[in-house]
Amino acid sequence: MSNAKSYIQTVALRDVKCYAFHGYYPEEQLTGIYFLVDVEVTFVHTGDTENLNHTVNYEVLNTILLEEMANSQKMLETVVRRILDRVLDTYSFLQTGKVGIRKLSPAMPGEVGHSFVELSYVAPK
Repeated sequence: MSNAKSYIQTVALRDVKCYAFHGYYPEEQLTGIYFLVDVEVTFVHTGDTENLNHTVNYEVLNTILLEEMANSQKMLETVVRRILDRVLDTYSFLQTGKVGIRKLSPAMPGEVGHSFVELSYVAPK
């Protein structure tokens, strides 16, 4: 019987604040608004906790996130998909991934704190 332990590692960025120009309506793409972005991934940990090549570098996650947030889209669904696809392409060993974007104070009737779009990935078994 093996004593090998299997750990699931989580790496995440929370509440990354970006000013961006996403929106379905032309005026949204002209004026911009603040967004908060979350990225979370999980993978089987190799046990080597001092080697950046055996984990997910959250600086890389941040770069991907910022680059995609700078690329204006009509729909947040497109933005979360592009971020998640790039993360999965960069780190093929991921078991799960999740990207969520909150649009702060969206222009609509009432006092809406934020709208939210999230996309999740689970590796096939």
